[in-house]
Amino acid sequence: MNRQTLTMVILSSLLLLGVIAFSFLLLIPKGKEYRSLRLESKKEFLALELAQRRYDQTHEKLKDLTSRNHHTIKAFNTPFDAERFTRENKQEFQDLYLTEITAQDTNGTFKIYEVNATSKITSPQSFYHFLEKVNKSSWVIGVNFPIHFERDDDKIRSSFTMKVHNSSLKEK
Repeated sequence: MNRQTLTMVILSSLLLLGVIAFSFLLLIPKGKEYRSLRLESKKEFLALELAQRRYDQTHEKLKDLTSRNHHTIKAFNTPFDAERFTRENKQEFQDLYLTEITAQDTNGTFKIYEVNATSKITSPQSFYHFLEKVNKSSWVIGVNFPIHFERDDDKIRSSFTMKVHNSSLKEK
């Protein structure tokens, strides 16, 4: 055996030992870590896909509800104007008085106002027309019961309380 062959065998053996050491010390542990990370990544992508589907479904429902209820949403964002309310509903009554009682506590995102309305009406039918008109107004108004009717000569006097709901964001 000559010297050149011996050097080649030793270098080949060292290279083989280096490759084996490199494999056992670096490649195999990193390969196991890679596989576990790849499985975890797949789980995360599946969870992301599921969350994206839920988001898309919820977003579609929101768009549908927003389009179906745009009038109500707009009414919540319209600030209440007592003078405009009186002007719009004056023809239903001979006298219409609004008195703001107090700004009650904030109910989440909406402020609730109590308004006292007193009016003289000629028949209960005009009062029901008033209620229909309030229902279709540009504000969210709830008429509270009881509604008191009193006869005053040939007229009927009514008094009741209304709650006007406004978005608190638009009032500031």
